[in-house]
Amino acid sequence: MTTKPATRKKTGLRGRDFLSIDDCSAQEIRSLLALGKAVKARPAAYRRKLDGAMMALIFEKPSLRTRTTFTVGIKQLGGDSLLLTPADINLGKRESVEDVARNLERMVSGIMIRTFAHATCTGLADHASIPVINGLTDREHPCQAMADFMTILETKKSLRALKIAYVGDGNNVAHSLLLAAAKLGAHIALGTPSGYHPDAAIAARSREIAAETGARIELTDDPAEAVRTRGPAWGRRRRLPRAGACSPPTRSIARSLRWRIAPRSSCTAFPRTGGRK
Repeated sequence: MTTKPATRKKTGLRGRDFLSIDDCSAQEIRSLLALGKAVKARPAAYRRKLDGAMMALIFEKPSLRTRTTFTVGIKQLGGDSLLLTPADINLGKRESVEDVARNLERMVSGIMIRTFAHATCTGLADHASIPVINGLTDREHPCQAMADFMTILETKKSLRALKIAYVGDGNNVAHSLLLAAAKLGAHIALGTPSGYHPDAAIAARSREIAAETGARIELTDDPAEAVRTRGPAWGRRRRLPRAGACSPPTRSIARSLRWRIAPRSSCTAFPRTGGRK
């Protein structure tokens, strides 16, 4: 996490950006997951934690879950939020990233941005003196990975003997899952089609972290190999970014695992057994 320049003394995670899973140490990730568990178990104890705070939510990409969870979560913690869309700021065109950062830092307590280029997100963080949270970029989706690992730990209690399997493109979610698994010492296997592998630099960084934490990183072109395990396995439901048409690599993955492509505009794939109908 990038620490913001400020006159007041900061402790812990307060006042820092969350742009990438790699911004946090393994202990900080565990602390955040423990805090999430505590808030969920005792919501009344946290209802005033953001009292008086205003959060700017910048959405350059449409969203259901990210917009809803941030808006509701901030409200439940006693704060409020302001939605800003391309129609409002036209980020990087009508308003430069630096100008948006300099203006918002005077009016709100923090910024969450869901955008395309990761450089837009880091640019906001570079120029704003308030915390910036990555709600999704083309490179990473750290909040999604945190939510996924919180769910895993709620169900499995421990990452030991657990193999996490991801099948799909080596995209932003895959990148954040790789980094989170590496930080937490987990075993993760990614099954991605040839030509759709995760970013080489992120894969290398994940292996570097894994060498320190004891995590195990597997990258394969074979989706069946990715999900093969004797112990419990977790697989992420795959959604294509392009509505209406499934890519040939995704169809190949679906066939090889005896998956069916659900008749939806998003072409979501579900296993035949245990999948949603």
